[in-house]
Amino acid sequence: MQEDLEMFGNQLVTSTSIWTFGYVIGQIPSNLLLTRVSPRWVIPSLEVGWGIATICFFESGFYPGIHYMLGSWYTPREIGKRAMLFWLAGSVGSMFSGFLQGAAYTNLNGVHGRAGWRWLFIIDGLITIPLAIAGYFFFPNLPQDGKRTWWTTEEEHILSVKRMQAIGRAGKQPWTKDRAKKVLSSWHTYHLPLLYILWNNGNPQAAMGYWLKSFNGQPPPVPGTSFTVPEINNLPIPSTAIFLVMALTWGWLSDGPLQGARWPFIYAGAILIIIFNILLLNMPLYSNVDGRKVVYWLSKIGHGAGPLILSWINEICSADTEKRALIVAAANDLAYVVQAVVPMFMWKTTDFPAARKGYTYSTILQVLLILETAFIQLLLWRDRRRLVRSRGAESPPPLIYSDEEEGEEVNKPGEPHYSHTD
Repeated sequence: MQEDLEMFGNQLVTSTSIWTFGYVIGQIPSNLLLTRVSPRWVIPSLEVGWGIATICFFESGFYPGIHYMLGSWYTPREIGKRAMLFWLAGSVGSMFSGFLQGAAYTNLNGVHGRAGWRWLFIIDGLITIPLAIAGYFFFPNLPQDGKRTWWTTEEEHILSVKRMQAIGRAGKQPWTKDRAKKVLSSWHTYHLPLLYILWNNGNPQAAMGYWLKSFNGQPPPVPGTSFTVPEINNLPIPSTAIFLVMALTWGWLSDGPLQGARWPFIYAGAILIIIFNILLLNMPLYSNVDGRKVVYWLSKIGHGAGPLILSWINEICSADTEKRALIVAAANDLAYVVQAVVPMFMWKTTDFPAARKGYTYSTILQVLLILETAFIQLLLWRDRRRLVRSRGAESPPPLIYSDEEEGEEVNKPGEPHYSHTD
């Protein structure tokens, strides 16, 4: 596509940034709309628009919207693995898209005068639109809405409502001036999006494709070694497969043996990324081709904390569904705002495949991510201690998280509790 459109220098990165600007516009309004209109109508409508126009605005509400929905249906011992599965479905889609892109280039390039990458867009639209239309029939309403989805029984609907009541996952409330002030004065509103921003922008950009393409330069850096277009598309795929296995493991461990704890995987991911950044910064580009391939393939194993961060946000903000919808969307939205600007300076196309500035930038953000995670844990500990003092208790009550402004526990008295380990 870059060559067909005659994009040179940093124009590819610039065009990606333009796409990102469109993507960020609709996220917060769309998520707030989900607190008032059933996702059965909102999400499929966005996907129909995406399938027809492939415009980033229509894509904007899908990812944060699904995470908000997961937070409206699942408990802290369930949401992590499901958030991870949803996120990884996108990675599998990217892996499948790599194969599809290679097949489109090989078999459709030039058919009816269209380039292979143009056929890829056509195929994507043909896949998207029927699935989006099916969403109008099969997407569920939210338990907090009080409206039973047609394919559930009354008993199942009541159970879904009680499950959310048991963990203090609040239903919709009217917006008031006092509520707006409360949200704006909460540390949740600022530190939780910042945590996700650091994770999202701290992950290194994929460099293996640029590295493989560089072997075809003139003069060639390694005489006699070159890669075809399908090879450039397909050779990075093992890194995605390895990453999928690791991320699935993290999701199950977080919900299971670690009882819903999210922070260990934020720390682990940051440390792993720092290690691989140092390796890629110090390894020669061309003297050990096979060794660098292996490092590229393994370098994504620390990238899996993002869905667990969004799950953590859903849990921390349980007591206010509008605030929860706002912060989940704001986290993803602001992360992409930064992503729209920074790559033009830190991840320039012309800097690849070495990308020394980019890997250094990534390392700095990972260090900040570690510090921000520790600070959020400190704030949560402080809020719980305040609640303990206000109740006159000797030890923290069995709650998930407290509303730090009002000193209210998330769980409702007399209802079952789901414990959470920080």
